[in-house]
Amino acid sequence: MIYGKKVTVVMPAYNAEKTLRQTYSEIDRSIIDEVILVDDFSRDRTKEIAHELGIRTIVHTKNLGYGGNQKTCYRAALDTGADIVIMLHPDYQYTPKLLPAMAHMIASDLNDCVLASRILGGTALKGGMPRYKYVANRLLTAFENICLGLKLSEYHTGYRAFSRKVLESLPLGECDDDFVFDNEMIGQIAMYDFSVGEVSCPTKYFPEASSINFRRSVKYGFGVLRVSFLGLFARLGIYSSPLFNKQGRKLKDMPSRSIPFPAAVG
Repeated sequence: MIYGKKVTVVMPAYNAEKTLRQTYSEIDRSIIDEVILVDDFSRDRTKEIAHELGIRTIVHTKNLGYGGNQKTCYRAALDTGADIVIMLHPDYQYTPKLLPAMAHMIASDLNDCVLASRILGGTALKGGMPRYKYVANRLLTAFENICLGLKLSEYHTGYRAFSRKVLESLPLGECDDDFVFDNEMIGQIAMYDFSVGEVSCPTKYFPEASSINFRRSVKYGFGVLRVSFLGLFARLGIYSSPLFNKQGRKLKDMPSRSIPFPAAVG
């Protein structure tokens, strides 16, 4: 714990058998109280390896998508009493060594949400980020800052930490189950006036790291533009999307779509 607050790491996993052990080995368990992995109907041994490592493991009985996986992650963390929840991908694209810094920023009440930015350090391209993704990242981030009223260096990182209050307050049930979930969540955070901090994170692209292809990247980009416009319309009082309705579905209102492992086997 940090200052009496329980810190939980959640891992949204899909076909992560090659990198899970290395990722988990670098988690500082003197800071992290619990690790929860949600397997989104992987086709490899991800859930078996997680169980071997002693990780609390939950499995989806069908693939629900990246956003759907996160919903299960956050609900499970809240159900087990987490005060601070950090999402860490098990594909080793983001270093676990930043977990203590991110947790302390929230435990110290400096921020409600912390994002690990691959842009702040200025080494994204050297770390292997494809140039078209880097350019799109910078352009979309600039547009989102204008529309949502924030000043972030990156909206598209998958390494994030949240206070319990954030996860309980946001209508995450209104968010998509696909990759645009990440952006919708930041849009909601902006509408709720939660404070957002950033830390610099090294970029690592390699064959085993998960990455969406060009076609899905384009779909994601249009989704980001949609979220940005909806946020701008809400700020100007032109139109209030269900996405930003404070009475919308919270995590606690959503039915469970997962089962524990190994109870799911057989």
